[in-house]
Amino acid sequence: MLKSQRRVYRPVDLARAHGLSAQAVRNYEAAGVIPPARRTASGYRIYTDDQAAALTAYVALVRGYGFQPAGKIMRLVLRDDLPSALAIVDAAHVLLQRDRETLDQVTTAATVLASSSTSVASGPNAAISVGVLARRLGVTPATLRKWERVGILAPARSRTVRVYSPEDVRDAELAHLLRRGGYLLSHIAAVIEQVHAAGGAGPLATSIEQWRERITARGRAMLTGSARLADYLSCLDSPGQDPPG
Repeated sequence: MLKSQRRVYRPVDLARAHGLSAQAVRNYEAAGVIPPARRTASGYRIYTDDQAAALTAYVALVRGYGFQPAGKIMRLVLRDDLPSALAIVDAAHVLLQRDRETLDQVTTAATVLASSSTSVASGPNAAISVGVLARRLGVTPATLRKWERVGILAPARSRTVRVYSPEDVRDAELAHLLRRGGYLLSHIAAVIEQVHAAGGAGPLATSIEQWRERITARGRAMLTGSARLADYLSCLDSPGQDPPG
């Protein structure tokens, strides 16, 4: 626990600072995400700067990392297992970076989709065979079948023969471009799924901007959560203070 503390708090005092209920603060204590409170002789909880700083860190971590990771981080910190706590923080940032990379891929897809939508709309409506599409892209039919297995393409069948619609051709051209850019097939499949979910170039562009805003907001929230955690760790490391427990 932190020593030389000058203030004591009731559950309602900590709750008001974060827009929580007093019961929520007690629940967080019971869940082990803030240090346990001292009790008066009559059984009332006495919170100090230790719990106040821990609660500030936890609430900020929840906003950036989510309830489950934030809880794990704080419980590990309170058990004095900082390396494991920081590993969770690191893993979350890796996932955020992957989301940014996927967004970049989808942005590239939107550009290609917008430039090719006119040709798809005005081009021939007849479906083409796997051989014709393979020759157009300069790949083998086996490559197209592999793309189908991982979910990039979903051609229709005429009896036992694959037939590719103009939309299938567009997806194949997009996949070919991304593949030349070094993207993994699993990533390309995720991009194609986003294209289909958006319903075209215009809706996809709008979706991308909303997605980018969400990623930016999450990144900022993660920075704030990390900063509040760093503040709490600095308090624990200050001279004359013991680790939580």
